[in-house]
Amino acid sequence: MRNVNQEEWRELIANDSNATIIDVRTPQEWNAGIIEGSILINIQNAAGYINDVKNLNLSNNFYLYCRSGGRSQMGCQILESLGVENTFNLQGGIMMWNGKIVSSSNK
Repeated sequence: MRNVNQEEWRELIANDSNATIIDVRTPQEWNAGIIEGSILINIQNAAGYINDVKNLNLSNNFYLYCRSGGRSQMGCQILESLGVENTFNLQGGIMMWNGKIVSSSNK
């Protein structure tokens, strides 16, 4: 897992054709707004989280965020335990994000 700041996050994703962005927050948090291009996989539902990520292409590069960075760090660790090689945790989470936030209904 690599902890990255917003600038690194944007640059990495812009140049990564195998990027998967995961919002690990709750559905209620998701409904308040998301980083564009993300999918919701709620880490607080541990069994559901593992099942959902196993259905993704685990050879992709995974970019995770949550509210402040703690849950997404845990999400990265779980992905690594499943064999994912490249995981990136957004430092400070969406609380510190100064980029575009879109409505989850526009996803």
